[in-house]
Amino acid sequence: MANLTIVVDPEILKQARIQALQDGTTVNKLLSAHLEDYVGRRARQGEVLSRILELAEKAAFNSGGRNWTREELHERH
Repeated sequence: MANLTIVVDPEILKQARIQALQDGTTVNKLLSAHLEDYVGRRARQGEVLSRILELAEKAAFNSGGRNWTREELHERH
């Protein structure tokens, strides 16, 4: 494990320590879990975006050269 130094308002740190203690954990564990979640979310977002782009490339849509106006696209029947 690597060490990390951060700057936090002393009152916020005090409140975080109290809440972590009440939850049976530590501020260190909370921050570590948050960073893991953050990195995991970003990785999943990248995977989802890659999959969307891959599917978009495979989608064989052909308009036949037809171009629609904004009014035609939003026309209500």
